[in-house]
Amino acid sequence: MTNTHSTEGARAHARAQAAAATMARPETPAGVDPADLVVAQRIPAGGYANMVIGRGTRIRLSDPSGTTCAHLFLLRAEAPWERLNVADTVKVPWQAYLGPGHPLLSDQGRVLATILADSHGHHDTLCGPTTEGRHQLHLAGAKQGLEPRDIGPSLALFRGARVGADGTIESTGNGPSGATLDLIVHLPLTLLIANAPHPLDDRPTGDLDLLAWPSPTELAPNTDPEYQRAVDNTEAAWAAALNSEVSA
Repeated sequence: MTNTHSTEGARAHARAQAAAATMARPETPAGVDPADLVVAQRIPAGGYANMVIGRGTRIRLSDPSGTTCAHLFLLRAEAPWERLNVADTVKVPWQAYLGPGHPLLSDQGRVLATILADSHGHHDTLCGPTTEGRHQLHLAGAKQGLEPRDIGPSLALFRGARVGADGTIESTGNGPSGATLDLIVHLPLTLLIANAPHPLDDRPTGDLDLLAWPSPTELAPNTDPEYQRAVDNTEAAWAAALNSEVSA
């Protein structure tokens, strides 16, 4: 047993612990070069993540064991006063239940990201996070210089809820193990995510996998009439950002 009473002993112990530790990583998706991954992270129960993600990045969230719950919040990276607006995210598409093609809209009427694929179907836009999940999102935001007031209502992925015939909100639990949800990023984002139980389903959660890689060719805006104003606003903001960089 290493003696940690001295600086040298404590250092040797720390190095031995680091050498023995195994950091779990998600598997690289089929067809993606591991060298292209910009994020490959496994978030344990009670954990959180924060990162800045560029335009044209594909994000894959997955539920390896069929038990996780991902509370997701997005802010525009270069203008964090612009952030995910859950009310508009469900109002503009006339749909409270998330699925492929669904835009995640900001409070300025822009598309922050769009759901490209979803093998799960158990998500929630209605309930927000638990106290634990909100605390984790606040901790994640603090790592990006954000305050609690900067973080609004979030989406819950992989542990869903639906409105019953009598108007009550009912938990739909988790879907199958290995389920995934993919997003494409339209504007540079600060992504905050917490792995915590759902307000209507307090079972412990399992690991959450997070992967991201460049995929700009999939950045095709939705042409449905409901989205067109948001798409135009998004592309105008991106063009202005590019012009600003050139002028600088």
